Amino acid sequence: MGDGTVSLPQLLDWLSRFSALVTENRTYLTELDSAIGDADHGVNMVRGMTAVMEKVGAAPPEAVDALFKMVGMTMVSTVGGASGPLYGTFFLRFGTTAGAVTELDGATLAAALRAGFEGVIARGKAELNDKTMVDAMSPAVDALDAAVAGGASVSDAAAAAFSAAEAGREATIPLVARKGRASYLGERSAGHLDPGATSTAMLFESLAGALAG
Repeated sequence: MGDGTVSLPQLLDWLSRFSALVTENRTYLTELDSAIGDADHGVNMVRGMTAVMEKVGAAPPEAVDALFKMVGMTMVSTVGGASGPLYGTFFLRFGTTAGAVTELDGATLAAALRAGFEGVIARGKAELNDKTMVDAMSPAVDALDAAVAGGASVSDAAAAAFSAAEAGREATIPLVARKGRASYLGERSAGHLDPGATSTAMLFESLAGALAG
């Protein structure tokens, strides 16, 4: 194993931690979304990740692509609003890029996360500073790429990604939303954390936790 690879059990732990974090923060995510959205982000994410963990638990896939195809399809089919298709696309692209393997090295992990991020961009048409999940995901993926390229262990690279995701999340507070439901509020959307960026930071927090062992 060493510092250089991410195992299938660690990827399952990532999903499990993410499910637990969104469940624990369900009310918080919903409060954030009630300020600038439909007040359903917490409920939607919990519904999706609970369904994911039930499916994975019932029939654990034996390769990374099969696992994340299952995760992505489940998110798309169970989560309402924009977050289902966006997270679903992220996980589907992640799995497709990772391939039919049982572990990932740092470069493959970086490529899979980058592909997931590009899927989110393609699906949601959002850019940096639109006050969406992109504002947390973009710096996180960049930080992980840079860390891996610099020879960091996968655990250190994931920690760097989480730190960047947190900074990106906080940077959404002053922004005026240009995408999604929040954009209807115009200037009134400023001064609030974006719920999608907040759950995305949890995604990278969960990854860092899983890879820290």
